[in-house]
Amino acid sequence: MGPQEPPSPWVERFAALIPARGTVLDLACGQGRHARYLLALAYRVVAIDIDVSGVTDLADRKDVELIEADLETGPWPFGERHFDGIVVANYLYRPHLPLLPKSLAPDGVLIFDTFARGNERYGRPRNPDFLLAPNELLEAFAHELQVVAYEHAFEPEPRPAMRQRICATRRAD
Repeated sequence: MGPQEPPSPWVERFAALIPARGTVLDLACGQGRHARYLLALAYRVVAIDIDVSGVTDLADRKDVELIEADLETGPWPFGERHFDGIVVANYLYRPHLPLLPKSLAPDGVLIFDTFARGNERYGRPRNPDFLLAPNELLEAFAHELQVVAYEHAFEPEPRPAMRQRICATRRAD
């Protein structure tokens, strides 16, 4: 395995809001940069992706559950299961958006950071199916969750990109 890409600064900024020692879903975990970061913060992690070869080094840990599954075919793989945190970065599959709030435990935290329209000027992804429309994350989550922070902005580093981000919580009350 090559050098690990650092966690998203958005994830770093808001991870501490996730209830201590909780279980966090790293949706479309890729090479596991967020799974590793969350494990270092003493969370339990469920890491899922179509290919988990980038995280097989975590397979023997008791605080990690690896799931190899195609998230875009078949039913939501978590049924009625709830998580203290859900992290989604550089991934967008719109049919899952309504499922994410329902998969948060009371006081759970959703941290979502991906590409937005306008990114086609800077590189991949360029396909509008994988780019968020203005306010799309707000519209998807603000009616069920308490928004902590939201951004839709140009990001110059680590590579130029248009990004949209939200951090939102499920209030226990």
